[in-house]
Amino acid sequence: MSLRQFISARSLLRTLSTLKNSIVYSWDEAARMLGLQQDLYTHPLHRELEQPVRVVLIGAGHRGSIYADFAKKSPREMRLVGVADPNPARRNRTAATHGIPPERCLTDWKGVFDGPDGAIPKWADAVIIATPDRVHTAPCLRALQAGYDVLLEKPIAPTEAECRQILAAAKASGRIVGVCHVLRYTPYFRELKALLDAGMVGQIVSIQHMEPIEHTHMSHSYVRGNWRNSEKATPIILAKSCHDTDVIRWLVGDEASEVHCFGNLKWFKSANAPEGSTERCTDGCQVERECPYSALQIYYRDRKRLYVFDLPEDEKTWGPLIMQGLNTTDYGRCVYRMDNDQPDHITANILFKNGVTAGFSMEAFVSYEGRRTRIMGSMGDIVGDMESFTLTSFKGGKRKSWSMKTDAHGGGDHRMVKDWVQAVGQQNPALLSSPVEMSVESHLIAYAAEKSRINRTIEPVHL
Repeated sequence: MSLRQFISARSLLRTLSTLKNSIVYSWDEAARMLGLQQDLYTHPLHRELEQPVRVVLIGAGHRGSIYADFAKKSPREMRLVGVADPNPARRNRTAATHGIPPERCLTDWKGVFDGPDGAIPKWADAVIIATPDRVHTAPCLRALQAGYDVLLEKPIAPTEAECRQILAAAKASGRIVGVCHVLRYTPYFRELKALLDAGMVGQIVSIQHMEPIEHTHMSHSYVRGNWRNSEKATPIILAKSCHDTDVIRWLVGDEASEVHCFGNLKWFKSANAPEGSTERCTDGCQVERECPYSALQIYYRDRKRLYVFDLPEDEKTWGPLIMQGLNTTDYGRCVYRMDNDQPDHITANILFKNGVTAGFSMEAFVSYEGRRTRIMGSMGDIVGDMESFTLTSFKGGKRKSWSMKTDAHGGGDHRMVKDWVQAVGQQNPALLSSPVEMSVESHLIAYAAEKSRINRTIEPVHL
């Protein structure tokens, strides 16, 4: 049973106001104090399904595998019955994990819907689409045409036109389309939303929000990785930060009106390559040991972000395989000698129709991750960092602080999948916090921001 079934945000704060000011507690401790179950965000409309939702995973990479793993966690709600991915290691791993028969392990997403003689009869209830950014539109449209419900990894599509095309197809088909805006499902942002909706800071006046990518993450994903080039993937404000435009829009609770954006690629380019550096970190680079972006340090010595190498389970075999990857893939190349064009810092200002302003910044050159949030209201303010936040009331200066520990996406991944599975199982789109109809607008903010950045203009946001 959810927190909201027991107590509203206002009465929660009234209950906690009997405690000392400036107390910090975890969500588990709060649950025990109030006599609640520890899962504070089970949706009141969730129920036991008559049978698991049968799902085909299209794109078995890092994110797709995380979403698919919900089937192992909750087999009575979701069952993975097929996988489509051109990478045999990923297909085999997914098949072994979920017990998928060989005939349901496909090399191409088209095989889910079509065979040599035409359309294949529908053999699942829904699909998860976690393909590369520029391979979202075609499988999504085909899935809707074939009668499947869809969970679509963000961004919805690389262009505004394709995004609107998917929205139109979703409406025409009547199918359920959820978008993986997982921040909406995190305890941190859900509590912020509840406090704002309850008027605990009065009327929202402005928001400052920062996404610190962290310097190693930036070098991995947006300099060496699949998202390094905006033409081959999508602009970084869409690929990475549509999470943030979405959560800002959600917290404000009104439509965006205009966007103004600055940003550029300042550091990760050939002009900044240090003397003695080489094309690859493994080519005898003279500054490799001092470089914070050394591929040898990140992948070989520290053994971080190794999912890109599709390594076997036996860790004893990893060393030579990692070195092979560093010698043959982009992950071993010098960060100053790539074909990357993504900005490494962005500042965007958003004006909403209700007069609220929001300032957003995306920063690569920081040593930490976890969004930073400041919300300014007429009666109080909130300052937070994804693991804790403090609400200060202007009346008397009373202050309350909350603290929580979650995973890399703030605990939102499987909460999001659960809502989607329940929505599909019950055929009730109202269970979704991020249906495609609501997610499109936050994408339009990101498209407008990128246009503003390139053209140095103030761009309107048109629904």
